[in-house]
Amino acid sequence: MDAAASSGPEDLDALRAALAAAEARADVAEAELASARAKASDDQAQIAHLKLQIAKLQRHLFGPRAERTRRLLDQLELELEELEASASQDELAAEQAAARTSSVQAFTRKRPSRQPFPEHLPRERVVEPAPCACPSCGGARLSKLGENVTETLEVIPRQWKVIQHVREKFTCRDCEAITQPPAPFHATPRGWAGPSFLAMLLFEKFGQHQPLNRQAERYAREGVPLSLSTLADQVGAGAAALMPLFERIQAHVLAAERLHGDDTTVPVLAKGKTDVGRLWVYVRDDRPFAGPDPPAAVFYYSRDRRSEHPKTHLDGWSGILQADAYGGYGDLYAPERRPAPVLEASCWAHGRRKVFELADVETAAIKTARGEKPRPVYPLALEAVQRIDALFAIERQIKDRPPAERLAVRQAQSAPLTADLEAWMIQTRDTLSRGHDLAKAMGYMLRRWPSFTRFLDDGRICLTNNAAERALRGVALGRKAWLFCGSDRGGQRAAVLYSLIVTAKMNDVDPQAWLADLLARLPAHPAHRIDELLPWNWKSQQRPAQPAAA
Repeated sequence: MDAAASSGPEDLDALRAALAAAEARADVAEAELASARAKASDDQAQIAHLKLQIAKLQRHLFGPRAERTRRLLDQLELELEELEASASQDELAAEQAAARTSSVQAFTRKRPSRQPFPEHLPRERVVEPAPCACPSCGGARLSKLGENVTETLEVIPRQWKVIQHVREKFTCRDCEAITQPPAPFHATPRGWAGPSFLAMLLFEKFGQHQPLNRQAERYAREGVPLSLSTLADQVGAGAAALMPLFERIQAHVLAAERLHGDDTTVPVLAKGKTDVGRLWVYVRDDRPFAGPDPPAAVFYYSRDRRSEHPKTHLDGWSGILQADAYGGYGDLYAPERRPAPVLEASCWAHGRRKVFELADVETAAIKTARGEKPRPVYPLALEAVQRIDALFAIERQIKDRPPAERLAVRQAQSAPLTADLEAWMIQTRDTLSRGHDLAKAMGYMLRRWPSFTRFLDDGRICLTNNAAERALRGVALGRKAWLFCGSDRGGQRAAVLYSLIVTAKMNDVDPQAWLADLLARLPAHPAHRIDELLPWNWKSQQRPAQPAAA
């Protein structure tokens, strides 16, 4: 027992040394594993970043190449967001693991170069306290050589304030008359909401898809409790105040000789259920053929999709309507229509989509991998898509050119391809059964061939109706947030505000800043000069922002 006791401390020291060595090896292994994981995450983030940049450059150079291009970019951006967050988290974990050992070097990410902060942002200098003496020798004779500046982006939380308009009363000592300055004009009756607050309320609801109940909760957390009914009252008052601008945009859109038209569903709350209403949009966009008139969009609301609605919207208008094959437009195309029949121009994107679905190898492979039954993929459908894509390639070359140049190129290059495509589709369709999916897709285009080929006779016509679909994109996003319109009147208000916001965006104008200025100026603005407040005219009146002083 004495021998065992005497050798105990030595064995204990050996065990402690072995345990320390094992822990060191474990720390090294953990650090190496964390470093490898961080490097893998960084590589994935870099790959996703490069993919997104390539996709954006290709879209910028060549335009949309497929129906799913926009969704693909959104997915890539979401993927990059998640990978960047994971890479940063893994990098921090690798640094913490490397700090516990001296034999493993910490992993440092190769981040993409960050752009400098905008010059117009104000700068606040925070000078770190300088040393009073030299830390090496203790001398007090210090001379400044220079400075290093590290910039950090910071935000000031939203500030609320109450503006008090004071109107002093005066009495005349000679005649005892009482005078007082007139009350200031307000954007809405009773005027408790300032124009900037009202513009934020409207833009958050219709531009950022934030329902009023969520806005009310956020305001309450910021110390400004406002009831839902109070906010709703201001939305109605704001929409009524902005009606003159809506009417001017409507007149501008309906003065065009060519329009894009489309519609989408919008749920409407009804008694005990939710009905399906409609939001219609008509877009004037002459930019593809270098037209001088500014772009604009006007929205309308209806409870159903009956043909009387587009007939009412375009009553008295005649020109070229680019739209899908909705049968409700039929009355507009009737030869006996007065003042004149509307000319139909079909959308090649719709026609291509029906064929593309039968040539989508990627989607079929994904469904097969998931164990789902894919749609058949036909080589003939792939050939049809390639023939149609040749027309889109020509259109990308003549984008933003005058109508005469576009027409000349189309007559020389697109017309032969279109004739060959028609002959090929007729021949191919005759070899298929009547119920074949590809025969139906080709029949959709062949039955409307004159409207599909109308672009060959007019340089102003676009190949697709994407302008209208882009205008409706916000409605599709909003449906997921506000779920439904509360009533038909709510749908009509939404149409008015969507018209203003989408038109502002089409003219590269900040919708919220424009609405705030409108609501501040409208009460005192002369009615005969209302056109000065339209987005394209308002934009030219704004002075460029001056960089703030340091």
